[in-house]
Amino acid sequence: MSTGLVSVAYVVASICFILSLGGLSHQESARRGNLYGVAGIIIAVGATLASVDGGISAIVIAVLLGVGIGIPIANKVEMTQMPQLVALLHSFVGLAAVLVGFSGYIEPLIATSGTEHTIKLVEIYVGIFIGAITFTGSLVACGKLDGRIDSKALTLPGRHLMNLAAIIVCVFLGAWFLGTESMALGIGALILMTIIASVLGIHLIMAIGGADMPVVVSMLNSYSGWAAASIGFMLGNDLLIVVGALVGSSGAILSYIMCKAMNRSFISVILGGFGQTSSSSAASNGDQTVHESSVDDVCEELRNAQSVIIVPGYGMAVAQAQNGVSEMTKLLRDRGVNVRFGIHPVAGRLPGHMNVLLAEAHVPYDIVLEMDEINDDFPDTDVVLVIGANDTVNPAAAEDPGSPIAGMPVLEVWKAHQVVILKRGMATGYSGVENPLFFKDNARMLFGDAKDSIDKLVSGLRG
Repeated sequence: MSTGLVSVAYVVASICFILSLGGLSHQESARRGNLYGVAGIIIAVGATLASVDGGISAIVIAVLLGVGIGIPIANKVEMTQMPQLVALLHSFVGLAAVLVGFSGYIEPLIATSGTEHTIKLVEIYVGIFIGAITFTGSLVACGKLDGRIDSKALTLPGRHLMNLAAIIVCVFLGAWFLGTESMALGIGALILMTIIASVLGIHLIMAIGGADMPVVVSMLNSYSGWAAASIGFMLGNDLLIVVGALVGSSGAILSYIMCKAMNRSFISVILGGFGQTSSSSAASNGDQTVHESSVDDVCEELRNAQSVIIVPGYGMAVAQAQNGVSEMTKLLRDRGVNVRFGIHPVAGRLPGHMNVLLAEAHVPYDIVLEMDEINDDFPDTDVVLVIGANDTVNPAAAEDPGSPIAGMPVLEVWKAHQVVILKRGMATGYSGVENPLFFKDNARMLFGDAKDSIDKLVSGLRG
């Protein structure tokens, strides 16, 4: 395929990716957005393979190996495991940037000299630096999301100074790398920088607490985009540059939006270490009493209610209770009850996690509302069902200045007439912060598996 046709194909693929991002911004158009993305990938891969002069067999074998590994893994992954899978895939992009950077330095595809050569070296160095941070940081995020690494923030003394020192050392190594003409010394500088950047990536993400992990996943998505863009610069591939810039900028914008929703500093996300280790004392009073409810009591409250708000959380995803919730919603609406859903921006462990689950369960889009749209309605709501949510409905964020989540906007469910919390036990949320909601006078706990409890509620409402 001629260079001109490849360029045209890359432009079409880029347009598909832009349309994909636009489609994914709304639930109604998300499927169409996914189709645009798939089409863009097919066009991009096809054009790239058609432009290769030699070695096509090795590329096809590599692609088939990747497909053979990826499809079985994708089929096995549950929706609740998507956040850690996304983090793991981000690490692959980072590793690819590191490997391509070393390859581009050892055996460059295009010979350069003078200023052009210096620019190429900067691209290689920055690409490997971002890639190494993305690689190890994403692995740590995957471990935290999967429960293999403690979700609590690792706040070492002087951690910000250590991060700053690591960056300064990398800058000096970069100056040395640009100034040397020896291949051996250049590789040595790259290896040393890669090790420091890898440790920096681990430390940055280890210093962030569990409640903020959705923002971390979004930020790592941005890092992986910039890593892909750096690969594009190194390889002289315009499509990689465009796609990397799209992913990097959209991930950064999403992170900024989420930080705003959580009352966090965007700069703190980039620097790492805004997690906390202190715990809230709001629910630590041993004299406080938990009021337990039963399925029959909750069914009676729902039958007598005129307005109900359902607040789903990660517990609903783990229990796979979304289909039962959808059925319960239909039963209540058939009775004339005004049922709506309240979704926190960081509900679950991935941006949009709850929206996807509810869409899969065929919950109408128009009754699924964001936190800002529904928060003012809780005082006029008869019953709120909190299904597996914890940190996103924690009153400590608004009432306890000493809480690790103080200042974070939450769904103010405690302002409703009655709150029913479906939960297995009294364990804290992912952030490790106690929830005083459980002890409120208008709160009732319905203990048990969320799916089992919802199925019993559905049966009760039918009867």
